[in-house]
Amino acid sequence: MAEPTPQIFDSLPYYDNDLELHPVLREKVQHELAVETQKVQQETLHSRVPPAYELFTNHPLLAAEMLRAEARKPLTAIDTTRYSLPAPHAAPGTDEEWKAALDNAHAQLEHQRIRHNNLALLTQYGSNAWRIHNYALEADAKRAEKLLEELKEETTEVNRDRKNTQTRLGNQLTSLETRWTELISSVLQIEMANAALEAELHRLNKRETELAGAL
Repeated sequence: MAEPTPQIFDSLPYYDNDLELHPVLREKVQHELAVETQKVQQETLHSRVPPAYELFTNHPLLAAEMLRAEARKPLTAIDTTRYSLPAPHAAPGTDEEWKAALDNAHAQLEHQRIRHNNLALLTQYGSNAWRIHNYALEADAKRAEKLLEELKEETTEVNRDRKNTQTRLGNQLTSLETRWTELISSVLQIEMANAALEAELHRLNKRETELAGAL
């Protein structure tokens, strides 16, 4: 298995201060960041980002209500006629109309009975179920907060290591740059001395030729 190629970084943000020394560079960097951020927003998300979770896939009514709320459309008023007990409009009314009214009354009575049973169950068991639910939510919240603190500590540790490493490497770069400047200065001094010696040698050779011609 081939070894991974080492990554090479040409920037040490904890050490480099070019942006502070040259404000023009900071403006260019901010412009590039804005362009790249816009590109990222237009592109697909990272592969590790999970896909969007679709709510109420098995509940069409709730899904439709979610779409209505997202579209900020007004809520349709609840039809209250279904909860009334209308009698036949015309007296004395036909058998079919009275049968429909009686069926509606039976349905309303059954609905009220079910509501009464649900309220009784809620009164007896609802508080305990709510406490258990709250306890589970609190446990999840504490677990999430603990993970967040651990992630913050890891992030701080990584940034601390990066800063220490970049500061150490920056000091080495400063030392090497200073040494390089000294060597370049020495080379220039030597070249200037050589040029001066060559000029002096050329003058002496010319003088020697003039003296030899005079003899």
